Amino acid sequence: MQTLDWIVLIGTLLTIVIYGTLKTRGSKDVQDYVRGGNSSKWWTIGLSVMATQASAITFLSTPGQAFHDGMGFVQFYFGVPLSMIIICMVFIPIYHRLKVYTAYEFLENRFDLKTRSLTAILFLIQRGLAAGITIYAPAIILSAVLDWNLNYLNIIIGILVIIYTVSGGTKAVSITQKHQMAVIFAGMFVAFFLIISYLPADITFTKALDIAGASGKMDILNFEFNLENRYTVWTGLIGGTFLALSYFGTDQSQVQRYLSGKSMKEMQMGLIFNGLLKVPMQFFILLVGVMVFVFYQFNASPINFNPATDNVVLYSSCIDDYRMLQAEQQQIFDEKQVIVQQYSNSNPSKENIKALQKINQKDKANREAARIVIDEAAKEFDTKIETNDKDYVFIHFILNNLPRGLIGLLLAVILSAAMSSTASELNALASTTSLDIYKRNFAEGKEDAHYVRATKWFTFGWGILAIIIACVAYLADNLIQLVNIIGSIFYGNVLGIFLLAFFFKAIKGNAVFIAALITQTIVVIGWWFDWMPYLWLNLFGCALVMTIAFLIQISMTCNERTVS
Repeated sequence: MQTLDWIVLIGTLLTIVIYGTLKTRGSKDVQDYVRGGNSSKWWTIGLSVMATQASAITFLSTPGQAFHDGMGFVQFYFGVPLSMIIICMVFIPIYHRLKVYTAYEFLENRFDLKTRSLTAILFLIQRGLAAGITIYAPAIILSAVLDWNLNYLNIIIGILVIIYTVSGGTKAVSITQKHQMAVIFAGMFVAFFLIISYLPADITFTKALDIAGASGKMDILNFEFNLENRYTVWTGLIGGTFLALSYFGTDQSQVQRYLSGKSMKEMQMGLIFNGLLKVPMQFFILLVGVMVFVFYQFNASPINFNPATDNVVLYSSCIDDYRMLQAEQQQIFDEKQVIVQQYSNSNPSKENIKALQKINQKDKANREAARIVIDEAAKEFDTKIETNDKDYVFIHFILNNLPRGLIGLLLAVILSAAMSSTASELNALASTTSLDIYKRNFAEGKEDAHYVRATKWFTFGWGILAIIIACVAYLADNLIQLVNIIGSIFYGNVLGIFLLAFFFKAIKGNAVFIAALITQTIVVIGWWFDWMPYLWLNLFGCALVMTIAFLIQISMTCNERTVS
């Protein structure tokens, strides 16, 4: 990190925070603070929805996912466009007609207060955890590669977000997210073109794609119907659609983004814009990761991209084994240079392709052996270390290859993404706590100014809690998967409740409330014992709560008839 990088990084972040604070301060009523005065245009809604979902985890983990496993992860998002159409046709007209402030307000109108409160609490649990992770994800990675204090980073990111989110509410979040997305898109495009320019002169973009394809990184579509495989076309279209329906249609962090629209048409156009752009955006981010993979076919890379692993192994009894693996890694790289050069200088034959695949499999096996050694070294010191380095691949490339100034820009991209997602989450958590829990259960009939103050205090409280969660969290296998796993545990149940409310008028509040409690318990058990890939939990939870609610309602109706 050079002085210019610090100037770019700090300048970008402070500009966003100060602009968002000054532009939106002074909200006096709930309409203005929670729904942004219903002044957002469709492009603001679309970018805000996209920024809420595209956290720092997206820009850190997704390229690393592609580096290791290829483009197949894009199938996860295939359900998003379909879900956007359904939400525009079903959810938005109802929300707009009822003029609700939160998604869960509709459930009280349809069922009862306890169902509204339970659904809001389910949202608060999963989104509260996710808020901590969206702060923690970039903080732990930046702390590892830059040797910054992890807890200080958690606190800095959290405080920056709290400042403008408390000040301006929904409007501050939407306005700042437009600028954050501009920074994010600019940074990712710059990184992509720089990677291409860093390849050898005779390696065109087409040849780079050929090398990636021969290495199995361009296998995008998998039509196999296999529950053991997390990423297939069917998983994305079925499980992904149910996850996206629940996330964009019932999660207040997203619903609040489009409820701020000037009209129903603006809300719908904003979501369609997001649906059209989401898959191409994720495809592009994954392609950046694939190009990083191609870059490291011609440039040496560490055996593990997490720099903290070297420090653990260095003082352990495993150091000799680790150095042997590092020496073997260098030998593999030297062999790879010959094979890749032969591949790129000729029309690839089956032998060329097989040789490239074989050397990359050897590389993968050597890295896996290194992970095992690192785990053994960590056990000696009774410490935990993240050996799965997917989340560190892209940041390693940035810090070791980009020119001065651009390092600061890409770090600003990562932190801007963290701030934008966290701001949406805090804003939604506070609105839900204030209006769905506090107002309806503890403080009805107060003036608007009271609820605005309460929402600001809840924003501050959730921000502090998110920082605390970030400070005590620990990395999972892959951060982007962790967030989606947390969502999948709760989203199917919540979506089922909303579908019952929309389409099945015979089902009453008591049946839904009991069914939701039973379903959530079963889904948690199913996740714990790994009954199915996590994306299918969305469909499972949705179908289960609807089935149980039907059975309970039939039983209640029969009992009522018997009594009468």
